[in-house]
Amino acid sequence: MARIRLFAVFAIAIVAGGTFAFATYRYIQGRPAAGVAMQTRPVVVAVANLDLGAELRREDIRVIDWPADSVPAGAFGDPKDVIGRGLIQPVVQNAPVLEGQMASKEMGAGLPPVIPQGMRALSVRVNDVIGVAGYVLPGTRVDVVATVNPTDQHPDTTSKVILTNIQVITAGTKIERGGDSKPVTVNVVTLLVDPAQSERLTLASTEGKIQLALRNPLDKTIPATPGVRPSALFGFGAATRTAVARNHVVVSGPSSVKAVAATAPELPTVEIIRGDKRAHEVVRQEQ
Repeated sequence: MARIRLFAVFAIAIVAGGTFAFATYRYIQGRPAAGVAMQTRPVVVAVANLDLGAELRREDIRVIDWPADSVPAGAFGDPKDVIGRGLIQPVVQNAPVLEGQMASKEMGAGLPPVIPQGMRALSVRVNDVIGVAGYVLPGTRVDVVATVNPTDQHPDTTSKVILTNIQVITAGTKIERGGDSKPVTVNVVTLLVDPAQSERLTLASTEGKIQLALRNPLDKTIPATPGVRPSALFGFGAATRTAVARNHVVVSGPSSVKAVAATAPELPTVEIIRGDKRAHEVVRQEQ
């Protein structure tokens, strides 16, 4: 009796397993065929981070398969189309190299393609003080303060902001700021100016001294300053000269015009008492 039960259970298990296997087979066979493989297009990408002004070489780029329906506008598929061209924008690793990030083939590489139309790159010599302790880096913005003595007289020495919100495009020979923005000691800084600003900057650096004032990049204000002289700096008023007014009285007659001096204004006096003596002294302003 036990054997019959065992055989019955075994037979039921075989039937159930076979049924399940057959159902699984039919399900797999009934599934639709796998979809068509995703279409791709070759796209040129950067092998590593590429700096502004860099000339693209074959080892700087590689070609990968990019989904055809999401290829960025301006992307290239042939390395020959980008080799030898200069970058006017930095490119990060594995990013596509786009048309808008490169200068034309005729412009070459380096600094010239980075200069916008109508602008000029003008270099000025700096030291650690003028360069704001090394924090004047590519991409930062500065004001230019000039100190000039137009008459060679010390009281006429004037300091004034002559240019505002000027972009620094190179510090030394670097035209790309590092990610850490650490201070860099350089001897020359190149500023991006228009032709009129280049004249002011050249004259100021030739006739006097210039200083760079670092700005917050979000600050777009253009302050109008009157400049400052030594007398105002230390709180001394500028000396004024007292002018003696003269007028002319026309006398009727055949002969003419007679000049009559107007009465000079009365000068202030000070009473001085020495013991039992009193005296009045006229206070005169130094000329």
